[in-house]
Amino acid sequence: MNILIIANNDVGLYQFRRDLIKELLKNNEVHIALPYGEKVEDLVQMGCKFIDTPLERRGMNPLKDMALFKLYKKVLKEVSPDLVITYTIKPNIYGGLACKQAGVPYVVNITGLGTAFQKDGLLKSFVVSLYKKALKKAKVVLFENEGNRQVFIENHIITEDRTHVLHGAGVNTDLYSLVPYPNHTDEVKFLFVGRVMKEKGVDELFQAMQMLLKDGIACHLDVVGWCEEDYTDVLNQYQAEGWLTNYGFQNDVKPFIEACDCFVLPSWHEGMANTNLESASSGRPVITTNIHGCMESVEDGVTGFLIEKQNAVSLYEGMKKFLALSLDERKAMGLAGRERMVEIFDKKKVVEDTIKAMDI
Repeated sequence: MNILIIANNDVGLYQFRRDLIKELLKNNEVHIALPYGEKVEDLVQMGCKFIDTPLERRGMNPLKDMALFKLYKKVLKEVSPDLVITYTIKPNIYGGLACKQAGVPYVVNITGLGTAFQKDGLLKSFVVSLYKKALKKAKVVLFENEGNRQVFIENHIITEDRTHVLHGAGVNTDLYSLVPYPNHTDEVKFLFVGRVMKEKGVDELFQAMQMLLKDGIACHLDVVGWCEEDYTDVLNQYQAEGWLTNYGFQNDVKPFIEACDCFVLPSWHEGMANTNLESASSGRPVITTNIHGCMESVEDGVTGFLIEKQNAVSLYEGMKKFLALSLDERKAMGLAGRERMVEIFDKKKVVEDTIKAMDI
């Protein structure tokens, strides 16, 4: 088959979908349409054929979005794919609309709901109406958690019989192998990996850390990821105070996971938080919000702790629960998380499930 994958960035596609792409490349020709970035060459070396399709990931500008729709139509004409696979909101909507118009079979991946679905209003109504049109002829719509699927069903975007829920993108349990747990009882190191932005819960995380420090607890926070929003001054301030280290974006997060005692992600919404999976697969306890996209990765009290979203006090209490554990209890929690990843979220199983759902 001639397969076209449409996405909004190269890093996410390479980091989380390369195992799927490798499998697709065994018996198919694979084109990728996305903006040029540092991981494009790696994808090309794997065997993909690259088509540069620039887009603005955030914001909705009617003129620019119409231009993107026309660009996708042009790409479809050039590639003549037998199947199109789309990821993230703009490729899903405008790629989906282009495929529907061209009569090309397409599979849509809902990797998260995004800001538009967080509250009712004109933006949500507009996005829902676009999704209804874009998904009308989709072969199947893949979701990363049950909660997101239910939102689409309840908003009458799609019927359940045309959907399938995956265990996220899965985690490569060989790449994120079990690593030795830090053997100390002094200062506890928490880790956050992700885009530094309000909706990832960073404000609550900083507040919870300050509460712990006020209690006289020796703890430190490592932050790995780029600033999606302007937190530079805040990060610099906390770094100067000595309780936070900001490492910025890193290509390889494994050394940071290995160095931490516990991973923390107080996100407001996720498709399936890959950083939770990677940390658990490495044998680290995870503290995260009790929302779909985060809660699936943690068995509360066994592999980590679930906390309320947008609630700094709840996060503080969850972190205190972890701090109250003995070293052996922390290690056991990490091992239980590893077992959960191997059993449920292993990348090989997820790739197999994905290909089966796409009926390739």
